[in-house]
Amino acid sequence: MAEVGSYKLIKKSSQCKARLGQVYTTRGVIDTPVFMPVGTQGTVKGVPNEDLQNSGAQIILANSYHLYLRPGTEIIKKAGGIQKFNSWNRPMLTDSGGFQIFSLNEIRKLTEDGAKFQSHIDGSSHFFSPEKSMQIQKDIGADIIMCFDECTPYPATYKYAKNSMELSLRWAKRCREEFYKDDACKTQSLFGIIQGSTYEDLRKISAQEMTEMNFTGYAIGGVSVGEPKEEKEKVIETVEPYLPENKARYLMGVGMPEDLWEGVSRGIDMFDCVIPTRNGRNGQVFTSMGKINIRNAEFKEDFTSLDPQCNCPTCKGYSKAYLNHLVRAQESLYLGLLSLHNIYFMINLMSKIRKSLENDTFLEAKKEFFENYYSRGTR
Repeated sequence: MAEVGSYKLIKKSSQCKARLGQVYTTRGVIDTPVFMPVGTQGTVKGVPNEDLQNSGAQIILANSYHLYLRPGTEIIKKAGGIQKFNSWNRPMLTDSGGFQIFSLNEIRKLTEDGAKFQSHIDGSSHFFSPEKSMQIQKDIGADIIMCFDECTPYPATYKYAKNSMELSLRWAKRCREEFYKDDACKTQSLFGIIQGSTYEDLRKISAQEMTEMNFTGYAIGGVSVGEPKEEKEKVIETVEPYLPENKARYLMGVGMPEDLWEGVSRGIDMFDCVIPTRNGRNGQVFTSMGKINIRNAEFKEDFTSLDPQCNCPTCKGYSKAYLNHLVRAQESLYLGLLSLHNIYFMINLMSKIRKSLENDTFLEAKKEFFENYYSRGTR
């Protein structure tokens, strides 16, 4: 039986660094490259589990910071873990809470021991150490959990980025020690997170030292925090040569279609982002012909579906005109319908990418996708 969290490389593209593979968990095998919808509070906003499963979603995320504050990890533990609590019977991943604490810049304080912060809900004081983050994620019970780190902001001075990266490395060692203290490692796997901002030498050091700790998989953190697209791609290219071929590679917080193609082409296996549901709640929709905002007047009398290439319930059951009406009338039904469509789009996109890797036609598939995607002039 494969080791929990282990990665199997099935095929490498002859055209670029893209890889077809699988990640093994106790709740199933994840085919990669994969996009993971974000369910911050244990639910993907506005989308029932049955619809998520029908979309082909293989794994979803939850966030330990939010679940720790509400409903509290003791309740989730009593329920038998997050999958029993939220009735999702497929793999899950939990973020350590580092990014959320990073976003609380005005109401948190970092020390060698950990991060002291105030709840965004009621202002109460809390403290996360690497050890506490591990215990919280063990109690939540997700299949893949993440090291506690500091997400370096952009821009950051070299001195700040270096100190932040070194702190994250020290915290990673403590996370690993805490993780392997009990039997959780038999059912969960722990990924290390590579930091270093946009400085190549820092990213190399972080990647080298992180891989020496021998985590089950590796994530690239500290991206999608405001840096230009070119910087993001340079970070991936800097880190990738130092990542073991037999371990999963996860680019955190990235989910625009163009970024998925570019990430896969540079050897990334796993992606997550709130964009599908966040954009959906704002009326923004991804289609095979490009992005549209369904609230625009041009769709008021458009009785076609969002995307003729999509088989999601939204496209099969509702017209653009009706969805335009829902958004303009602020009827809550549109929140779930547009979010679900965007998730289907991302899941179907990754399926197309995996198929192209099976056939070794990745670059041809990428070219065809963007010829259609930019046909409306979307950029």
